[in-house]
Amino acid sequence: MHAPHFPRSGEELRSALAGLLDGLPPRQAAQAVDRLIASYRGRTPTDAPVLRDRSDVAAYAAYRMPATYEAVRSALEAFRDRLPAFVPASHVDVGGGTGAATWAVASAWEGEQRETTVLDWAAPALALGAELARTASDPALRAARWERGIIGDGLRVPDGTDLVTVSYVLKELTDAGRAAVVAEAARAAQAVVIVEPGTPDGYLRIIEARDRLIAAGFRVVAPCPHSGACPIEPGKDWCHFSARVSRSSLHRQVKGGSLAYEDEKFAYVAAVRGSLPEASGAVPAPVPARIVRKPQLRKGQVLLELCTAEDGLTRETVTKRHGDAYKVARDADWGDEWPPAGV
Repeated sequence: MHAPHFPRSGEELRSALAGLLDGLPPRQAAQAVDRLIASYRGRTPTDAPVLRDRSDVAAYAAYRMPATYEAVRSALEAFRDRLPAFVPASHVDVGGGTGAATWAVASAWEGEQRETTVLDWAAPALALGAELARTASDPALRAARWERGIIGDGLRVPDGTDLVTVSYVLKELTDAGRAAVVAEAARAAQAVVIVEPGTPDGYLRIIEARDRLIAAGFRVVAPCPHSGACPIEPGKDWCHFSARVSRSSLHRQVKGGSLAYEDEKFAYVAAVRGSLPEASGAVPAPVPARIVRKPQLRKGQVLLELCTAEDGLTRETVTKRHGDAYKVARDADWGDEWPPAGV
């Protein structure tokens, strides 16, 4: 995925987070971040909120929100590129916490009217998310509803919701909870975008959700160029992508890093209901392949690893002899479609 170009919503989120951290003692933030890192990297799902109070939530927002925002924005960008006619008038962010995915939706469809609801079980996260959203220039983001509820069995999404996002949530749930969330999203939504950490375990959760969506009659829009079985052999590799995250000085202070950026690895699936008519813009234009690893530039050639609609995982070498395709390949990025239109 390409480096962020900092749309207005991203800049506003960075400013809001800087203001939030400005009032939080660094030592308290660092202690909360250490605990949250342990929870984030752990393998035991929970049925209780990880975020307990405002200091936890503020630390979480500093530690994870910029990266989550960029990962979800990258996934939504790929979704939007495949379905430019699809503009969600309603959005439900399941397990949305402080609202990173909601900010990403505001970026992907900037200026478009929509009704957004953020559902989460952590009241402190919802309260701080609403506080941050009130600083946004996007009217839909400022008007979002922040509602508390259990994320798992018993989840209810309004019928006919255009878009449901589920980002960095499935890891926190039991097997039954994951199945219930995906089933409810598939029951209620026209489009579903699910994002998880770009780890082998995160990929497996995405594949499980992808299979459930396809079984429910959905078509995969991205990243896969098809709705067939994933060609990756489980246990040998995993499909994931990368988003470049710009870090403020306060963000670096809380995370204990010195670089001005970091790369967030993530896995995702975006799918639409198969019964939607073509006129709605819900039928994605066919794409032959997607670049699934960082392109390797060599003298006079570019090596691309591709997931293709027809042949599964393949490798393609693009050389100067390919003319315009070579020039395009040199600028191609991990996660891009290949070949681009017109090449």
